[in-house]
Amino acid sequence: MKKSTRSFVLRRTLSASAVAGGTAALMLAGISGASAHVGVTPDKTAANSYALLTFGVPHGCDESGTTKITITLPAELDDAQPTVNPNWTVQKVVEQLPEPKKTAAGASITKRTSQIIYTAKAPLDHDLRDALVLSVKLPDAAGKTLYFPTLQNCEQGQTDWSEIAPEGQDAHALKAPAPAVTVTEAAPATAGHDDHAAASSVTAAGTASGTADAGAVADDGAQARSWAALRPVSAVWSSAASPSSGAAGASPRRSVCLLPRSS
Repeated sequence: MKKSTRSFVLRRTLSASAVAGGTAALMLAGISGASAHVGVTPDKTAANSYALLTFGVPHGCDESGTTKITITLPAELDDAQPTVNPNWTVQKVVEQLPEPKKTAAGASITKRTSQIIYTAKAPLDHDLRDALVLSVKLPDAAGKTLYFPTLQNCEQGQTDWSEIAPEGQDAHALKAPAPAVTVTEAAPATAGHDDHAAASSVTAAGTASGTADAGAVADDGAQARSWAALRPVSAVWSSAASPSSGAAGASPRRSVCLLPRSS
């Protein structure tokens, strides 16, 4: 291969490598940016359902370890049950309502849980992530977006994840968006179908049991009639010991043979 040809091939190889490297760098930057926020992932979103909300803490504040996470509940929620995390202590903040409030179940309440505070037993390193889970009852409000402003305190500094995008603006363009969950339509009720299926199973079991009992009665009747049709036809007296045994005074034994009674 001529020197000029080798130089051309080398230049093309280096150019391709540079393009591939630049693309990979952009992809990694996109992944890093997408996972940089403190966000929430629900396991359910249906109205009136109980959901587990997982709040991910992907990093600290400007390379400083996280010491505390304060999650503020939206006004649509009256309470939340925090899941125990061995790396954190947790407490509820309860507030007094300005006036009694009726819950979806019809009860009247005067207080509600306004915040859940997780405090790290040791600062969460900037390069490590953790997950904090809350159990909540979602409201009957399909189409409603619930916002959970979250304050992240670190050894040095803090980040307030509380920005809410105005209507028409992309939330991904925000620097510190509040974690959010959008409620969807309630799942169709299936209790009636399940109850009917259970009742059918019980009925089937009862029918099978009754059939088995009836069969047992029929069998017993047939056996009784069979024994009633038998009659003794002969009786044979025999010695308990054979004559060759030479045993004296052996008690006699009676054998009875039963044959069907003639009609």
